[in-house]
Amino acid sequence: MAQTQTAKWSQSSWRGKPIKHVPHYADAGALARVEERLKNFPPLVFAGEARNLLASLGQVAEGKAFLLQGGDCAESFAEFHPDNIRDSFRVILQMAVVLTFAAAMPVVKVGRIAGQFAKPRSEDTETRGGKTLVSYRGDNINGMEFDEATRTPDPDRLLQAYSQSAATLNLLRALAHGGFADLQNVHGWTMGFISGSPAGERYAALAGRITETLEFMAACGITPEAVPHLRSVDFYTSHEALLLCYEQAFTRADTNGEWFDTSAHFLWLGDRTRGIDDAHVEFARGIKNPLGLKCGPTMTPDELLRLIDVLNPENKPGRLTVICRFGADKAAQILPKLLRSVTREGRSVVWSCDPMHGNTVKSASGYKTRAFERVLKEVQTFFDVHQAEGTHAGGIHLELTGKNVTECLGGAQAITEEDLFSRYHTHCDPRLNASQALELAFLIAEGLRAERLKAPLL
Repeated sequence: MAQTQTAKWSQSSWRGKPIKHVPHYADAGALARVEERLKNFPPLVFAGEARNLLASLGQVAEGKAFLLQGGDCAESFAEFHPDNIRDSFRVILQMAVVLTFAAAMPVVKVGRIAGQFAKPRSEDTETRGGKTLVSYRGDNINGMEFDEATRTPDPDRLLQAYSQSAATLNLLRALAHGGFADLQNVHGWTMGFISGSPAGERYAALAGRITETLEFMAACGITPEAVPHLRSVDFYTSHEALLLCYEQAFTRADTNGEWFDTSAHFLWLGDRTRGIDDAHVEFARGIKNPLGLKCGPTMTPDELLRLIDVLNPENKPGRLTVICRFGADKAAQILPKLLRSVTREGRSVVWSCDPMHGNTVKSASGYKTRAFERVLKEVQTFFDVHQAEGTHAGGIHLELTGKNVTECLGGAQAITEEDLFSRYHTHCDPRLNASQALELAFLIAEGLRAERLKAPLL
């Protein structure tokens, strides 16, 4: 049994463990002072909200709901604007309506937002023109500009990240419960996509059935005015638990004496920081938030089972989401082995598909990009394998934006290599734009419908 499973946990016990993919701060005293300030800041989320999400994810684990998780690769200070927050929230709502109808089950909506700043990097340094500087690690750590002052990790950036996260959450709560999420409005936006999409005919039938359902509900008196729940949604936040000094500052004991990381409702561990005896796993095992575990092509069934036992020793449904990110060509080979092992041992997890990270390439023009067809192929494989194994394809995890960017190739818009430079705005990895994200939602809907009807995937 790994030492991690038996040693006593505390907020700071991770500090005695090996740690990867965190920055070096030259002024340790300045970092300590920022940490002390953050400890006194109000929580961004509350334990009760995290428990509600845990219960909803428990329904996903039992095959009674579906998880939709999406948002920015890395939030930035420069692009912080209420319109950007609104537009990303809107496309997630649009996707959720399509998926809810297709699956005939609730869709749990979780954003990569209000805290998704820090990113692990393959290399600690970057060299340009013979000059070597620290790699950009996210706006809460350093800046993108290639100069020494900007690239030097600055702990004061954590204060700005908190302020931006708090403001983002304030707007999200208003959008979720102030009428913006009215079901009729959301479906109207989706119909706008249908009319303007080159692939609109493919989705028109499903959109028409949603319209008929809403009209029938209205005829029966089930309207947003009569049923306030139709005017609001539950929306949760998430980010990668990478910068542990920040996460520790927001780890607070609730009235039951249980520890929650109040920086987000849902935290996940990256594929590069899941060492079973390392700091990130040590931190995550002690908090009661729902957790995600990124699972790449090097994950073995035995390793996954050991991590499940460490992170979810009570085998509680909804506690742990395994986020699979294998790549389109590897998923069919790797996923069945993991599914069979976890199922055979009786472990309860949510299975989610991240079709983005395993399909990143560099274009001929030098841009990091992803081909929509590769993203779609991994999603189709995910559903095919689950249907073959008799397990629930429980979720999708996407990097997306509500903006009309040109960062991923293909889709109904047929974005080409030549289009990439026109609206390539990401600070890190390429994102699906609003049109591509909604197009993918309709394609996922076919997989959910096939699972529900036990029919072949269209």
